[in-house]
Amino acid sequence: MTTWSQDQQRLRTSLQPLLGKISDGHVERDSRADFPREQWDLLRASGILGLPFEEGLGGLGQDLLTTVYVLEGLGQGCRDAGLNFSVTSHMVSTGVPLQRFGSQELKERYLPRLCTGELIGAHAITEPDSGSDALAMRTRAVRDGDSFVLNGSKAFVSNGPVADLITVYARTSDRPGPLSITAFLLDRDTPGLSFGRPIPKMGLRTSPLGELFLDDCRVPASRVLGRTGGGFLVLDHVMRWEVLCSFAVNTGEMRDRLERCLDYARTRTQFGRPIGSHQAVSHRLVDMEIGLESARHWLFSAARKLAAGENAAKEVAIAKLVVSEANVASALGAVQIFGGNGYMAEYGIEKELRNSVASTIYSGTSEIQRNRIASMLGL
Repeated sequence: MTTWSQDQQRLRTSLQPLLGKISDGHVERDSRADFPREQWDLLRASGILGLPFEEGLGGLGQDLLTTVYVLEGLGQGCRDAGLNFSVTSHMVSTGVPLQRFGSQELKERYLPRLCTGELIGAHAITEPDSGSDALAMRTRAVRDGDSFVLNGSKAFVSNGPVADLITVYARTSDRPGPLSITAFLLDRDTPGLSFGRPIPKMGLRTSPLGELFLDDCRVPASRVLGRTGGGFLVLDHVMRWEVLCSFAVNTGEMRDRLERCLDYARTRTQFGRPIGSHQAVSHRLVDMEIGLESARHWLFSAARKLAAGENAAKEVAIAKLVVSEANVASALGAVQIFGGNGYMAEYGIEKELRNSVASTIYSGTSEIQRNRIASMLGL
């Protein structure tokens, strides 16, 4: 297990008073499905959006493990899971690939404003017809002199309706395989780029999601992240960060949920005694604890291996699978423990179940993770 330094613990705990304040009104915001701009601005002031980025470009200069550890604290302290998801989507969609693959000019131009949250980031990968098969995307980018002309559309763009800067993945070659994809960094006001209205969804409602359209959208070649045909390398790097950062938030949410369930089980009485004294309830809480600790084990094991520069593909896939499915089981257990109160919107428990389902879908579905693990086992 990782031993966290005093500086790491201080960084994480310093956020907690602010996160409690940000959580106020989370049930009402979920019902309205509004992006919480005021709460976003409060998080901006905390500096959390700059966690893994270069200090010279406005970031906090923290390593991967520290970033994951602090983001777990975000999940534990903030009950607005949609806002939490928007934070990690912003961080990994544009900032992470820009820092790793962007030119110095692009980094100097955008990273400082991404670190402060003045600009909100998003990435556009999935298309209506391709789903989990990213290599089947149809959005095209055709070279024209010093520019590329992009045409196509994207679906399920998290943060899309409020994003200022978007990483768009497009096909630059007809040849099969990963070398046909290129990543581009686009401003929202790029001519030919437009967004659909926010799409209603089951959970994570305060994190807006929508479609993106490209109609003869001309992008300078200097906006390519990495190199032409290197988009799959960019995407692979981003997806590993996305799993570790987003699902660290989920383990924090699971910890907070378990603590609330334990408190409820100790204080809620039925048949003359606390419900936690009934074996059926206590065993459900034990399962929630086991699920949480298993999730944290795989998540931080994957983060440590990736931070050490080792091949962590299998560990990241296992972590994503274990955390997401433990998250759903935890949220369903919480509804059962709270009973009728858990089913009512007032307590905010039912929305946690709705939110948790998304974790088995985004960043590669549970089925895709099992396929990846099977292939790495030689099957």
